[in-house]
Amino acid sequence: MTTLAPPPTRNSAPPHPSRRAEPPTGGGGLAARAKRLFTGAPEDPRWTRPALWVILLLATALYAWNLPSITGNTFYNAAVYSGTKSWKAFFFGALDSGSFITVDKPPFALWVMGLSARVFGYGTWQLMLPMVAVGTGSVALLHRMVKRDFGPVAATVAALALALTPITVAITRDTNPDPILVFLMLLGAAALMKSVRTGRLMPLVWSAVAIGFAFNTKMMQAYVVLPVFFLVYLWAANAGLGRRIRNLAVATVALVVSSAWWMVVVDLIPASSRPYIGGSTDNTVWDLVIGYNGFGRIFGASSSAGSAGNGASFGGSSGIYRMFNEIMGGQISWLIPFALIALVAGLVLRGRAPRTDAKRAALMLWGGWFVVHYLTFALAEGTFHPYYVTAMAPGIAALAGAGGVMLYRAFREGAAAKWAWVLPVAVAASAVWAVVLLQRVSGSGTLYTVAEIVVAVAATVSVLGLLAGRFMRRRRLLGIAALAAVVALLAGPAAYSLSAATSSTNGTNPTAGPSTGGGMGGGMGGGDGGAPQGSTGTSGSSGTSNSGSQSMGTPPSGNSSSSGTRPSGDGGGGGMGGGTQVSSDMITYLKKHQDGATWLLAVATDQTASSIILESGQPVISMGGWSGSDNAMTLAKLKSLVKSGKLHYIIVSSDGGQGTDAEIATWVKENGTAVNSSAYSTSSPTTTSTSTTSTSTSSGLYRLDATDVS
Repeated sequence: MTTLAPPPTRNSAPPHPSRRAEPPTGGGGLAARAKRLFTGAPEDPRWTRPALWVILLLATALYAWNLPSITGNTFYNAAVYSGTKSWKAFFFGALDSGSFITVDKPPFALWVMGLSARVFGYGTWQLMLPMVAVGTGSVALLHRMVKRDFGPVAATVAALALALTPITVAITRDTNPDPILVFLMLLGAAALMKSVRTGRLMPLVWSAVAIGFAFNTKMMQAYVVLPVFFLVYLWAANAGLGRRIRNLAVATVALVVSSAWWMVVVDLIPASSRPYIGGSTDNTVWDLVIGYNGFGRIFGASSSAGSAGNGASFGGSSGIYRMFNEIMGGQISWLIPFALIALVAGLVLRGRAPRTDAKRAALMLWGGWFVVHYLTFALAEGTFHPYYVTAMAPGIAALAGAGGVMLYRAFREGAAAKWAWVLPVAVAASAVWAVVLLQRVSGSGTLYTVAEIVVAVAATVSVLGLLAGRFMRRRRLLGIAALAAVVALLAGPAAYSLSAATSSTNGTNPTAGPSTGGGMGGGMGGGDGGAPQGSTGTSGSSGTSNSGSQSMGTPPSGNSSSSGTRPSGDGGGGGMGGGTQVSSDMITYLKKHQDGATWLLAVATDQTASSIILESGQPVISMGGWSGSDNAMTLAKLKSLVKSGKLHYIIVSSDGGQGTDAEIATWVKENGTAVNSSAYSTSSPTTTSTSTTSTSTSSGLYRLDATDVS
């Protein structure tokens, strides 16, 4: 019997000469799948998968280059170390293994780094391994998403643009939680788009769960993309309106559960049985969500919640042009002109497509991702660090790849004539802006001078080649011009990214490229907080360092694989223990006279405590959180700790502090025994002053015993 082959579909076409012939379907075993991992799908051009592997290797090299020079954020490093010593500290995200106070973020990123440190041991590469993995994973995930809707060329450009985003390189070489946040948001976006295409519920639920995990990484920042996710699904999902609304309702429940479970569990535990919630005003995670990590970030210190310094900006003044200022411009703005033009033109070109059109839905996703993040970061009046904007990078990169391919096809084919000439305009506009950015740092090094020349030459070749190719109808010339455009657009970011990968990065406030000055420095910042109002400094560039940028430290066993010098434990801010120098000699003395206490020492701020934790390997109490303004320590609590023998030593500043700080400082000075610096100085005999009056040799260190508590 003769069997007729089915007629070709309307969209069928002969295979492109550069595409491999699809092999028979019978050989889809493990070996075939492994081969496909390296060679790509049969329908892809031969260069697609090798190009992706090159980009992934480039990203990995940028993120992991010269690992010993990576210091990380001492604040989070100490919390990870403490989590390796105590599962209680691990669960709560406590700064110290005694679980006195938590960091000012939820603990998911600490869990990821902590598990790596528990498996492989605490050290530089062990903490950086998850960061490099999620950074490279984000590049691969973006490539996969863009390729599905816009093809391999768009995907390759998008992946390369993300890998070379300067601030993304800088923050991925750090232990701040932002790289994990971005990866989880991209997972949510991938699941969302699968649900949009299929109309199925479960991918949408998994999208919500991914955002829930992102919430437990950095709280409200994870929700910035939610309006875009809801809009894209409600508009473009392949399902009826009623089903779309029902699915969104179910996904919202999944979002709430996956976001709130840790917060609910922690807030239900009695305060006496858990650490104080750092950054909160009432010792609850809920207050941290809506205050310090919520509205406080948007409205600053004038918000109803949040602590001192909540209006500090390390990225310049708020305003619609913030992303283009002297500090932020070189970190993220290189491709913004091109991305904006491509977004508008792309939406116009897809204007008459059906509601469920996949390309328009993807443009809505990436365009919304970019625009909402841009407005949020540009207008935020609260604490703002340049590295926050790494969350905006996937949207910009995707628009550069997808929009660029759409503009190129419109230009080449003459479709939508009034938009056909947008591509050379977009390339020229972005190239001019790149030259402006590079001119700002002229004289900072040969690397930036070379980048400026490359941008100018490549942009000229691109624009002239596009015009000549169009008039002469030479497609090969158009292809060369398009390649020159990619070089022109990415030469500047590449220079900044290379600088970030090869320079010593500020762990508290990492940025890429040369220092441009302005803004507030990262020296007073602990974790994700800002400097107290009035503090000044430079924009922590990759080539600068301050007291907030210290080594990950060496555990007391001395078997860490971490490199670099150990932190000296510089004192932070005012109040309890502010401004007091904590030396290695003092730490040695404290360990020798710890006398079975749970905590080695009590100090004012997280910055001081985290340095001593990494130096000594012992729990240290941060009485006031990162800024010294948290109400974590009260006089009654201090007396209880001293009376029970859990704490013997405390540092108070010579001028005391304000409020509760002053009360504690006064009580300590009246009842404790001052320890002169000669007690632990290697050049002086060991003595302990019995006087409670500060002298010229007083270190601000006091000894307290149970007998001192009335």
